[in-house]
Amino acid sequence: MVTNNKQIELNSTNAKPNKKLAIMAIASIPLIMTLGNSMLIPILPLMEKELNISKFQSSLIITVYSIVSIFLIPVAGFLSDKYGRKVVIIPSLILTGIGGIICGWAAWQLKSAFTWIIIGRVFQGIGASGAFPIVLPLVGDICKEEAEASASLGIIETSNTFGKVLSPILGSLIAGIIWFMPFFAIPILSLLSLLLIVFFVKKPKGDHHELSFGRFTKNIKEIFKQHWRWLIAVFMIGAILMFILFGLLFYLSSILEDKYHYDGVKKGFLLAIPLAALCIASFIAGKVIKDNLTRMKWITFCGTVLTGISIGATMLSEKFIYLIVVFLICGIGIGAALPCLDSILTQSIEKEMRGTITSIFSSMRFLGVAAGPPVIALLMKGKIFDMVIVLGTLSVVGAWLSFKAIKPEKEKQAPKVKPVLE
Repeated sequence: MVTNNKQIELNSTNAKPNKKLAIMAIASIPLIMTLGNSMLIPILPLMEKELNISKFQSSLIITVYSIVSIFLIPVAGFLSDKYGRKVVIIPSLILTGIGGIICGWAAWQLKSAFTWIIIGRVFQGIGASGAFPIVLPLVGDICKEEAEASASLGIIETSNTFGKVLSPILGSLIAGIIWFMPFFAIPILSLLSLLLIVFFVKKPKGDHHELSFGRFTKNIKEIFKQHWRWLIAVFMIGAILMFILFGLLFYLSSILEDKYHYDGVKKGFLLAIPLAALCIASFIAGKVIKDNLTRMKWITFCGTVLTGISIGATMLSEKFIYLIVVFLICGIGIGAALPCLDSILTQSIEKEMRGTITSIFSSMRFLGVAAGPPVIALLMKGKIFDMVIVLGTLSVVGAWLSFKAIKPEKEKQAPKVKPVLE
């Protein structure tokens, strides 16, 4: 009996570092997927010159990546619920690397490279749809305790936002060597993440489910029938926050170069300031919320309100330092809200349908990423007031949804479902 107890303790001790390594390996996915997209934002003005394309066309290099993901993410979620998380993640990372190679080769070898770059970005979007969205349910599978899951999701969101912090600096540094080198960095980073997943993430018990498509659609209907109000609210808030974030990043990248004449690494560091605030806020929020759903609701509400206030404040002054501070505050608001939305979903959805529901959420976030740059590019042709009105209105909508629709005291758990083969 004593021997058995010692064996249990030994297994528990070994499991903790293994779990930490698994979480760190999983965290590499959002980091690399974010770098693969956000790393290009600071060099878009340079791409416009090198490829002889318009500002709207350069925004499509970001947008097409996300548009592809929007449609394929729910499919990837279903496949991960049916066949397992790693089975979907590994080929997705390979596709992401292939997309980077296509983009880099086209920019290097072809005179009219824009079309092929778009094709490469399509491949990257397909890869992203099967990698990053599966991270959330995989963390939920590995971390059985809710407080542990929330802290781990905070790490994942921090990794995601750290990728945004690192991307403008890294993108500017690499592009300083040769402008298209950031494309070739993507397959290298994807390979690194792939190796980490293969060696450190073990398949969780019960990761394989005989989920038929008929049962899948029935489960989706049951979950939305009882919890449509707060689910749609969470999805919409996620889309709004990512629309604001990537729209403002595109705007800030453009005015830093066009109006304030910052480019290269200097611009990268300046773009990293609000993103660093977002990263720190995500990490702190992940630690603070634990398994408290009510706390998640109010941090989401306050973060969205803070985002709206900072957007409105851009109208008060055009001084450079003032704008950087305002965008920093905006980053804090967005960063605080995002891990709360992740945790609300993973704690409220049964494990068997978690991949599908969180994938729909990720799809909505990608919708925001896709729409932000081109919409802001069009609004920048007019007055800044038009941009402030659009983004401010969206912030108000997000805050209202978090206040009215998310009611954790009434809607703590989605209905149990039966993911069996029929």
